Order: sequence, then C-alpha cells, then structure tokens
Amino acid sequence: MDLERARSAYTRDQTGLTPDERIGSLLQPDSLLSAHYFGTLRRKTLLEPEKKLMLAILEDAIHCFQDNLLTQNVRSRRLFEEAEEWIVEADGDWVFSFENICEALGFNPAYVRQGLLRWMENKLPKHRKGASSWEGKKMAR
Repeated sequence: MDLERARSAYTRDQTGLTPDERIGSLLQPDSLLSAHYFGTLRRKTLLEPEKKLMLAILEDAIHCFQDNLLTQNVRSRRLFEEAEEWIVEADGDWVFSFENICEALGFNPAYVRQGLLRWMENKLPKHRKGASSWEGKKMAR
C-alpha cells in the first residue's frame, strides 16, 4: 500500500494527473460554442465601433482638407481652415484630436500630417506656395 502511494505521488505532475490521464485529456474534445468562435473571429476582422467613428472623423477631415483647398466659397473655405487647424494642432490632448485618432488607428500622426501638408504644397499655385497659411504654424514631429 505504501509503495502504491509513493509510486502514484511520483508519477503525478503539478496538475495532479498521471501520465495516462494527461494523454487521455489531450484526446478530449474542446467545448467551444459557435458564438464564442464567431465573436472572436468578428472582433479580429472588423473595427470596433469606436475605431469606426475615429476613422470616419479622419476621413471627413481629409476630404474637407483636400476638397476645399482652392475654393472661393466662404463656407467651404471655413471647412478647409478647420480641417487644416485640426491636422496641424500639435498639443491635442483630447480624445478626438488628430494625433490620438491616428495613433488609435495605427497610423503615425507625423507621417500622415507631413503627407497631407506636402500634398497641399504641391496643389497650391506657384505664386501662393511661399505665402501658405500653415508655414508659420508650429507642428508636432
């Protein structure tokens, strides 16, 4: 009897299972509900609602910035200026600042900002390039 107890204590690992029990547990089916599987799959492939909102904000700002660059309409010019101000804002610490949205979506804010400003510089007429409104603004790097 003592020999049997010593043998079973020796063969049990930290989980408390003997080698035969461990092998048997490997062949047991996993209990996974389809709701758990598809819930995990969906979360990996689709954006969460918060990130969808952030992406929509970023897309809208970029459209306002690009579509209204050369406009003469007062309302459209205001949309451009607001988008430009939001993009070049260096110390945006609120949730929906340009930098926070870019970082939440996995973009480098300085890289996106630099690309948009380079795009703007290329689109401006030659005589206005030196007098662009963003040139003197402090930008985050």
